[in-house]
Amino acid sequence: MVRTMSLLRAMIRTARVMRHTPRLADGLTPAEAVLLDAPDDRLGPALVAAAVGEYEPAAKLLATTRESAEWENRDRYVVRLAAFARNREAWLGDWLAVSPHDADALVVKAELAVRRAWESPARPEMLREVGPLIDAAAEAEPGDPVPWRIALDHARGTHATHTAFESLWEHAVRRSSHHHGCHVAALKYLSAQWYGSHRECFDFAEKAAEDALPGSLVQALPVRAAFAQLLGGEARTSVQDDRIDAAADLAITLSREYGPGDPWPAEVRNLLAYVLVTRGRWDEALAQFRLIGPYATSFPWSSMTEDPLARFLQTRDGARIEVAAATPLRGRPGAAALPTAAGP
Repeated sequence: MVRTMSLLRAMIRTARVMRHTPRLADGLTPAEAVLLDAPDDRLGPALVAAAVGEYEPAAKLLATTRESAEWENRDRYVVRLAAFARNREAWLGDWLAVSPHDADALVVKAELAVRRAWESPARPEMLREVGPLIDAAAEAEPGDPVPWRIALDHARGTHATHTAFESLWEHAVRRSSHHHGCHVAALKYLSAQWYGSHRECFDFAEKAAEDALPGSLVQALPVRAAFAQLLGGEARTSVQDDRIDAAADLAITLSREYGPGDPWPAEVRNLLAYVLVTRGRWDEALAQFRLIGPYATSFPWSSMTEDPLARFLQTRDGARIEVAAATPLRGRPGAAALPTAAGP
């Protein structure tokens, strides 16, 4: 009898999946059109120019962000330009040769040096050697929080004490009290993987989200803390699971403030989709995959695989199958998973 019931459930699940899965593709960007870490319309031309050895568009872009205090955009662009220079550095070398004291070139140079040091087996020694580059970037533009975000990442790798890290944190938030990148750097330092615990990580994230400005990506810090705990794989209590679900709920609310296919919250939505899938909240996860559109991001998928785009697509397909399997044969698939328009 037990075997018969198990077979019956399996057959019903298969029938539901076969019936509903194709319809649930509505609203999802076709797999061949999904891009990994696609640049926005401002960064794209700078990367194209850098690919042929021209640094001027990158210089103009970063100068604009500095002059207009677009610190969040500046941080994102610095990270992407440094990542590009990791394997194609000639354009950055030309820029520095012409303008060795340029604040924008120096901050990219510092980010690149820290990135390379993090990837080295001799990480602590290399990180200590690049400290002066971070100092130079900070001195070149005293109001810029991005060198201080780099300093926070640097401090984590050099085993900085809590006291030393707090001093850097004060410098960072003095320049931009709600800077997302600096908050993420602090969250990593406080994580159980580094120098804190899951509780410290969550406490910091929830307090920062509570104080964040409307629409700020800082409101997604708790879902980053949730991701860190889920990735750790340790057994959790019901209280911890409730905290993870509350973090996801807050990130869903934040996601609603942006339109479908908006590249700005793409990383948050990718992270949220992962957390929702891990918690078995399939309808809500599928809704986020629809909102993500073509903007797959390396994080969080690269934390689990060397092929983050494939993992993104596999997880998206898995969510679609689970929603289909839970929909009665005569039901309408995906009703709860359809995204709503941007707004409160």
